[in-house]
Order: sequence, then C-alpha cells, then structure tokens
Amino acid sequence: MLAVLKSERLLFAAFVAAVAGFMLEHHLLEMGQGASLVGAAALVAAIVLASMRVAHHAEVLAAKVGDPYGTMILTLSAVLVEVIILAIMMTGESSPTLVRDTIYSAVMLDINGILGLAALLGGLKHGEQPYNDNSARTYSVMILTAMGISMVVPEFVPAQKWHFYSAFTVGAMIVLYTLFLRMQVGAHSYFFSYSYPRAKSGGTDVADEPDEPVLPSVVILLIGVVLIGALAEIMSGLLTSGLKGSDAPPAVAAIVVAAISASPEIMTAMRAALANRMQAVVNIALGASLSTVILTVPVMEAIALYTGQPFIMAMSPVQTVMVTITLIAAAINLNDGQTNAIEGMTHFVLFATFVMLSAIGL
Repeated sequence: MLAVLKSERLLFAAFVAAVAGFMLEHHLLEMGQGASLVGAAALVAAIVLASMRVAHHAEVLAAKVGDPYGTMILTLSAVLVEVIILAIMMTGESSPTLVRDTIYSAVMLDINGILGLAALLGGLKHGEQPYNDNSARTYSVMILTAMGISMVVPEFVPAQKWHFYSAFTVGAMIVLYTLFLRMQVGAHSYFFSYSYPRAKSGGTDVADEPDEPVLPSVVILLIGVVLIGALAEIMSGLLTSGLKGSDAPPAVAAIVVAAISASPEIMTAMRAALANRMQAVVNIALGASLSTVILTVPVMEAIALYTGQPFIMAMSPVQTVMVTITLIAAAINLNDGQTNAIEGMTHFVLFATFVMLSAIGL
C-alpha cells in the first residue's frame, strides 16, 4: 500500500489540491480577480499532475497491447480529459466560442507544437527519422474532412437551422470515426506501425515500467479521470471569475484546456523522438488532433442539442487560414516517410505564429 501511495504521490497531491480548492473556492472568489486567478493556476497545475498519472497508466496499457491499440489508448485518454473539462466549463458562464477555440488550439498544439518540436529535436539528434507515411496521409485527410465539416461549413448554415446541421455533424463524426477505427484496428492496422531495427515494432515504447500489472493501472486511470473532473469543476469557476472584465486574450481559457490535455502527450512524444521512434510521434500528434475533432465535436454538439443552446463552431478567418497552412505544410512534410529538423522547424514556427496571434487577440 505504501509503495502504491509513493508511486502515486502526484495523484495524491492533486487530490489534496481538489479538497483545498473545494474548501477555499468561495473565499477566493470573494477576494477578487487576483486571488481567483492564483487559485485557478494552482488547480491547473494539479490537473496537469493528475493527467500525467492518467497518461502514465495509459502508457502501461498501451505497452501491453502494442500498436495501433497503444496509441489509441494514449490519445483517447487525453481527449477524455479534454471533453470532461470542456463539458464542465460549458455548464457555467463561458464563451460561446470555447469549444471551437479549444479544438483549434489543440490542433495547433498537437501538429505544430508537439510534432514540430519533436521532429526538430529528433532531427538535430538523429538526422532523418523514418515512419510509416501511410499513417500521416490517413490522419491528415481525416483531420481535413472532420474540421471542414464541423468547423468551416457551419459558417454558411442559417442560424434558424443550426439544430439540423448539428445533428448531421454528430452522425457524420460517428460514421467517420467508426470507419477509421475499423481500419485502424483491422485490415489496415499496418498503416499505423513501423518496424524498427533491433526493437519491437510499434510506436508506443513509452511506458517506464511495462511489467506493471494491468488492473491497478485501469483502476488508477479511472480514479484520475474522476479527480480531473472534480478539479475542473472548481477551476472553471475561478478561471471565469478571474478573467471576467480583464484584458486577457479571449482564447486564454481555450488554450488552457488544450494545454492541459496535451501536457502528458508532449513528454511522451519528446521521449519517442529522442529515442528515434518517429512513428510514435506521428501517431500521438496527428492521432490526438483527429481524436480531438472527431470525438469532441459530437459530444459537445449533442450537449448543444440537448440544452437548445448552440455553440459557435465556425472558425474565424484567421483560424481557417492557420489550419489550412498547417495541413498543407503537413501534407508536404509528411509525404516521404522521413522527418528532419527543417520540417520540424516549419511546424514549430507555425506554432509560434499561433501563440503570437492568440496573444494579440486573433
């Protein structure tokens, strides 16, 4: 028991933060914006700690099952965290563009941030890094289709008919993901794996302790997800109160949510890139982007239909341009089965551009 508590000290720290936040929430709100923002920042840190443990146990499960199931577990666990936080935040006073901005931020962070930095660092260390280009092409066209349907076309849908198109979007995303999932785990599973010399095939290779038993990992993963939900509930109120009336960029809350869900993936992808296992990076970065769009959209659209309150899903012109440039760059860079530092730098510069645009409120 002591060994479990010691290994899960980060999760225990997050639990302590949740208890403290529950007890001090109203006091912090009464103290004003500054105290609310400090409390929200502390809870964001606690959510990151809990999500790191969730990611670790997802990695343990991933190491047991191998690719492509392994990276599915990793990306789905991150998307689950994101959906929970979004659903909780949308029940309070939040921006009607929060869902759109979070998905957009997650795609920028995953493709340009994670993939860009990993390819840059891995390229500087190893030169050209091989991967299965079938996976990159499949992910890219799925991301383009899913974002086009759910975040570009809604700009042209009349407001009075939003619920018809919203219901269609839910169905389209489910059909797309069902077919993709069947392909990923069925006859085309080899698209998402790569045979490395002197090592097992697969892209996960990220679990520090692959011999850990599976059942405790499943239980702790579920506990972590519940704990993240509790932390998000408190953090949402404090963050909303802290940002109300401030000059902070409108996308701050969305970037926070995207960064929280991506934080464990960042470390996993960096370890894989430095170990010269670029297939894992491609699966994590592009797989997380696809999962964010294709799973978050139907859940949040279903909530909108249930409540009768639509979200603004159509991307702004700046967001549309950034996504278009990102996907074109990815299509060019990821078409030959090898990445290098120059390709990584192009995506990382796009990520820096996203950060700058967000900072000036675009």
